[in-house]
Amino acid sequence: MNYVVNGREYPVVIERKNNKNTYIRIKQGGTIFVTTNYFVSNFQIKKLLDQNQDYIQKNILHSLEQQEKEQQFYFLGTAYEIITIDTKDIEFIDHRIYVKNMEYLNKWLQKQIKVIFKQHLDQIYSIFEENIPYPKLRIRKMKTRWGVCNKKTMTVTLNSELIRFDLTKLDYVIVHELSHFIHFNHSASFWNLVSKYCPDYKKIRNDMKK
Repeated sequence: MNYVVNGREYPVVIERKNNKNTYIRIKQGGTIFVTTNYFVSNFQIKKLLDQNQDYIQKNILHSLEQQEKEQQFYFLGTAYEIITIDTKDIEFIDHRIYVKNMEYLNKWLQKQIKVIFKQHLDQIYSIFEENIPYPKLRIRKMKTRWGVCNKKTMTVTLNSELIRFDLTKLDYVIVHELSHFIHFNHSASFWNLVSKYCPDYKKIRNDMKK
């Protein structure tokens, strides 16, 4: 079964269970998932889709936008289209990355993350006037945090996804975590310290939420 939205057909996947109600969900690529019971006919499902067309249009658009974002490669605040060609190196030309394959690109990216994150931690620590030991650096992908400070082990953990943003975001997160070694809270004193090294921290934080 297909359903037409703005002149384009999208597949409809119907899952029948012992449900009392019928639910509509939009998944990646615009596929429409309908969960219903065994007594609802395809004609009734079509009628329900028509009644919820605004919801379906909105969520299909959001799904396609997310899919497009995931197909792009973000590096230091710039989006690139990935072009796979027979090459021994990586070339950046006009918002395109020319690379042999995704495995090679990911290995290259991991090396860049280690080098860039270490360089910026060193730079910010060198201007940090507060007396704290040089922290250990860990890098990993995190779902809900950009950085973590562990006072017991004197470790700063940075989210590898920060490589997608321009470097002001990385610097802010490093300042944020180093400041936690002085104020292990989000008090006024903490934010005053953050502001000392990152005066635009409020704007940067808002940009990272978008």
